[in-house]
Amino acid sequence: MLTETLRRLQYHGLVARAPQGHGVEYGLTALGRTLLAPIDAFGAWAFEHGDEVMAAQEAAEAGA
Repeated sequence: MLTETLRRLQYHGLVARAPQGHGVEYGLTALGRTLLAPIDAFGAWAFEHGDEVMAAQEAAEAGA
């Protein structure tokens, strides 16, 4: 699953793959680095609203 995800990210230009000795190394491309700020913002949102999301999920499960 990880290999498939890394291949997709590479296909979309978000990560670069580089052989390193007996393995490979992946790193963000310049395009991939442009996603860091939006991902950070989403993480901050999740931290701030996580309890509300959990409460909504619990209410939905209780009503199901």
